[in-house]
Amino acid sequence: MQRRFLITLLLLITTHFSMKAQQPKGQYAAINGLQLYYEIHGNGYPLVLLHGGGSTITTTYGRILPELAKTHQVIAIELQAHGHTADIDRPLSFEQDADDVAALLRHLKIEKANIMGFSNGATTALQIGIRHPQVVNKLVLASIAYRRDALPPGFFEGMKQATLKDMPQPYHEAYLAINPDPKGLQAMFNRDAARMIDFKDIPDAAIKTVQAPALIISGDKDVTPPEHSVALSRTLPHAQLAILPCGHGDYIGEILSAKADSTMPAFVVSMINTFLNGK
Repeated sequence: MQRRFLITLLLLITTHFSMKAQQPKGQYAAINGLQLYYEIHGNGYPLVLLHGGGSTITTTYGRILPELAKTHQVIAIELQAHGHTADIDRPLSFEQDADDVAALLRHLKIEKANIMGFSNGATTALQIGIRHPQVVNKLVLASIAYRRDALPPGFFEGMKQATLKDMPQPYHEAYLAINPDPKGLQAMFNRDAARMIDFKDIPDAAIKTVQAPALIISGDKDVTPPEHSVALSRTLPHAQLAILPCGHGDYIGEILSAKADSTMPAFVVSMINTFLNGK
């Protein structure tokens, strides 16, 4: 009996330390004045994941990241003022985020990577394709907005009056679980609100310079209408388009998704893998 107990205890200890060793550890890199937080999961060709506004790695990609990490080296980033990455005294813009991501890839000595962004992260991903084409292999642009007229009527006026109370509670909880400082949460909200208020159209001429193959994914009930994604697919030189029967982020199981048991995220991961692994 004692021998059996000791063997069981040894197995539990071994399993504990094995699981602990397998858990990816977040890291920080000194990038453009930031201490930029990132995590590396899995092995394979690099795939950068960029979260949405007001979000973290987990709130945007918690459902699909483990599946993507089975076949890719996933580099998941939390951008300025979001999650583990503290805000600093400099402007926040999609262009600046794009520059930060490109600088992180140089820091990691990664010459080229696939880049996936969701919502605000997709706008950043497109800016990487425009500003840093040399680091981009393929782009996955999920629920992207690249023109002001694609956003719902009253969006910008409403954003000027929005307060932290208007941010969905799961985003509050996710941020405070990482950083319990309410001032940081308020700073993130202020930054994201100001960025959207000041958002300018990305010119078609700039988009047409992007030579990387792109997969555009959107829901038919997304924040931006399907016509917006269709127009982008016709402007990008090498684009594929998927319009799915769902709302904003439902197809990747984003934290605000209405159906936690949906099988659509598994389908979308398969579609992403097919696109990224194809010639």
